Amino acid sequence: MKDAAEKGALTITVLGREFRVGCPEGEEKQLLASVDFLNRRMKEVRDTGKVVGNERIAIMAALNIAHEHMSNPGKASAASVDSASIRRRILAMQETLDAALNADQENLF
Repeated sequence: MKDAAEKGALTITVLGREFRVGCPEGEEKQLLASVDFLNRRMKEVRDTGKVVGNERIAIMAALNIAHEHMSNPGKASAASVDSASIRRRILAMQETLDAALNADQENLF
């Protein structure tokens, strides 16, 4: 049985780094699909060779995704879109990324 800290959380990997993020029960599959999509988009940015550093890669990938979304506001995706759920997941990922980026950087090297 999961303890209180483990309940509603999922470990994800983005560009080789592990993060523990909140995930409402029953949304694990959707979150993992989002992580897969994000990883693919970040790898595309990284593979151009024009952007260096995971933080900058993440920002450029997010900007590209946001631009595509804003450019096609009425376009329906293949799967139904739950904006509130997406916002919750994005906020949870932002909090995790902020915590990771603000963590002690000495252990990176």
